[in-house]
Amino acid sequence: MKDLKAIVTECRKVDFTTRKAAIATVVRVRGSSYRSPGARMLITDDGRWVGSISGGCLEGDALRKARQVMMSKLPMTVTYDTREESNQNLGIGLGCNGVIDVLIEPVDLQDAANPIAFFESILRMNVPVALATVFDGNQEKCIGNKLLVTSGSSAIHNVADEALVEPVTRDLLEVFESKKSEVKKYNINETEAHVFVELIQPAVSLVIFGGGFDARPVSQLAKSLGWEVMITDECVAHIAPIFFPDADKLSLCQRDYIDRDFTITPYTACVLMSHNYTYDRDVLKKLIKTETPYIGILGPRKRFDKMLKEFSEQGIEVSGEDYHRIHSPIGLDIGAEAPDEIAVSIIAEIQGKFTNRSGGFLKYRSGPIHHRDTKSDQVFKEVFIHSSNTQSAQG
Repeated sequence: MKDLKAIVTECRKVDFTTRKAAIATVVRVRGSSYRSPGARMLITDDGRWVGSISGGCLEGDALRKARQVMMSKLPMTVTYDTREESNQNLGIGLGCNGVIDVLIEPVDLQDAANPIAFFESILRMNVPVALATVFDGNQEKCIGNKLLVTSGSSAIHNVADEALVEPVTRDLLEVFESKKSEVKKYNINETEAHVFVELIQPAVSLVIFGGGFDARPVSQLAKSLGWEVMITDECVAHIAPIFFPDADKLSLCQRDYIDRDFTITPYTACVLMSHNYTYDRDVLKKLIKTETPYIGILGPRKRFDKMLKEFSEQGIEVSGEDYHRIHSPIGLDIGAEAPDEIAVSIIAEIQGKFTNRSGGFLKYRSGPIHHRDTKSDQVFKEVFIHSSNTQSAQG
């Protein structure tokens, strides 16, 4: 979602009377790559770009291909083979050991179905959406066509082949359950289409309860990730704009009115760091009634234990699900001491919560770092092994 917001924001700044632009999207990865499918970048004809599709290896060539797309006004899919023995055509040694398909589309704001229009729709909805993008097949008129659905509404699309709409919509609705982005292949009436289906979820919003000095680096780091950040406190001196220049909302709000002044959704993380025990306790009472999946409480474990004891005496039930979403002490165990270090610990834990990852050293992870399209990956491995065996036999 951060890429989409940045792309839309920058696109609005482009003067299309003098400039041209294109969108590049990673739609399929077989093997390894720096960015996962769904990574995007906006490219303008003056050589500038926002976002990324790799670690900097592919952007230069993507710029050259994008200029072709801008001139022809026709989308194209480019395949990059980044295995060390196969990427000399790029003039660099990538060594990512993967094959990456990148769809490059022209941006024409006069066309209501241009990719930016779809991205703007996604941002306005601010709910999970499933997006399908045709990137390959034997009907060139369908390349770049898109279909967008939410979990409870009809489809928005510009798909040229109506026969694709029903099966693609059906698969998109399944994405809300599987939460997996992948490539689907459709064969309908002698028409073949490769379609990238992805789940795009709203950006994380963060509400920080307490505007002390140690809340400032938490706010800054969250904003650097593209999150919406809101700060609230009962003390007006703690929420001066000079302390939180990038915050989306500063609120002088009494604890009794938090549920009135803030909309807390399943994509909202809540951090209690006021250093005021009764304030944090009373805010926690309200938060456990909301849909937030993450409640972090700064301070030692015994502080939270005291809250639980008081809740029990008052007949307030804290369920097992509540225990799972309440994090006290807050943050990952990285040896953080200073406020900036603690901010890293907190933000990393929230990121892990929303991506369903537990943290830890990647060197000890047995599986892939990023989600893989397992079908495409298996085909890639079989082809790669066959190719390696053939080269060995010939050598």
